[in-house]
Amino acid sequence: MNISWNDFEKIDIRSGTIVEVTDFPKARKPAWKLKIDFGEFGIKQSSAQIKNLYSRESLIGSQVIAVVNFPPKQIADFFSECLILGVYTDEKDVVLLRPDQPVGNGWKIG
Repeated sequence: MNISWNDFEKIDIRSGTIVEVTDFPKARKPAWKLKIDFGEFGIKQSSAQIKNLYSRESLIGSQVIAVVNFPPKQIADFFSECLILGVYTDEKDVVLLRPDQPVGNGWKIG
């Protein structure tokens, strides 16, 4: 299905830095709770099923790309405020999309 350029422009995709990673034992699949700094857009939280490929230590301070204008989504007792983007492997693990050079928190992707 094709979308229009106007449809694409409605999606607010921004860079952010992971500042906190905690366990999420209530998730159905192994997941982390993340807090991500989006600069002037504030710190948003997200849940990510990336435990198979990423340790807590490897995530702290790393930059990610996320959709920041979805409404909050409840996952168990947690509200996810953004969607971190990644690529699914053949095994359904998620490889995060990340800038290959440092960028500012909250910078717009386009």
